[in-house]
Amino acid sequence: MTTIRDIAKKAGVGVGTVSRVLNNNPRVSEKTRARVLQVIEDLGYKPNPVARRLSQGKTLIISVIIPFFTRPGFSERLNGVVSELSQSKYNLLIHTIQTPEQRRTLSKEFPNQRFIDGALILSLPPLDEEIETLANADIPIVLIDSENPNLSMLHQVIVDDVAGGKAATEYLLSLGHRRIGFIGDVIDNPFHFTSSRDRYYGYREALQAAGITLRDTYYAEGEHGRLEAREIAMRMLTIPERPTAIFAASDTQAVGVLEAARQLELRVPEDLSVIGYDDIELAEIMNLTTMHQKLFESGRLGVELLLKALENPDTAPIHETLPVELTVRGSTAPPSSTP
Repeated sequence: MTTIRDIAKKAGVGVGTVSRVLNNNPRVSEKTRARVLQVIEDLGYKPNPVARRLSQGKTLIISVIIPFFTRPGFSERLNGVVSELSQSKYNLLIHTIQTPEQRRTLSKEFPNQRFIDGALILSLPPLDEEIETLANADIPIVLIDSENPNLSMLHQVIVDDVAGGKAATEYLLSLGHRRIGFIGDVIDNPFHFTSSRDRYYGYREALQAAGITLRDTYYAEGEHGRLEAREIAMRMLTIPERPTAIFAASDTQAVGVLEAARQLELRVPEDLSVIGYDDIELAEIMNLTTMHQKLFESGRLGVELLLKALENPDTAPIHETLPVELTVRGSTAPPSSTP
């Protein structure tokens, strides 16, 4: 493989001169430039684009850190990132986190890497031990659905899941439901995911504001997934004085609730109302009432903020809170008079 040293030797110039020719530096005479370019052509030399960018202090690579990117909500945020980044000069490097061990390993190496220009952290709230590293990073970082009050110096795209959970529950209350169950993720989890927890907080606030006593039997948490939610719902829907409505912390879990209702021969929405969260494509297919959040837009906006930070590192941090909106479909209705 031909190197710039080979070119320099054949052209009778220094390596620095060859580098200046390759980078169109004006501090080379036209005669010398012509000779070096002729040697480059004779030897068929093609510059390594990565090495060239590194020599200029740029890699044109953006890193995205995302957990369980096959989950619909996470993948839709990633779609927004990919769409916006495809219109820029930057390439994408994806780090997918599946285990706590992977996260610990990446935390030691990231974000002070030589081979990326900036980073996006999607749906992975920073741990306490990561805060100092992220705050002092030598590359711009944007948090998307990964809010942390101790990282106010970073750009953040925020989702108010407490407000979303409260709105979902208030809608069920407005229909006349008073026995409302909640099914969500395990709150004490190794990844410190907070979205399901915050949606539960909103649910709790709405019930308390309505003067409704919280029932332990109407709350359940489990590993995220359709099958897990189905098993939880089967138990919740077979207790005495079962709930007339269930708020699931994600559409995936809501589909599990719908399956449980079908298995128990409960009619939706006549015997049981079900509401989810996220408004993924499956929600529309299943005719599921849900809280719509701007998943794609959050990824797109995160890239937009990162590109601005790359252009102007002194840009003041922006914290953008995206709204959630109720999408009413066919899985909710007033409770039956004889549940």
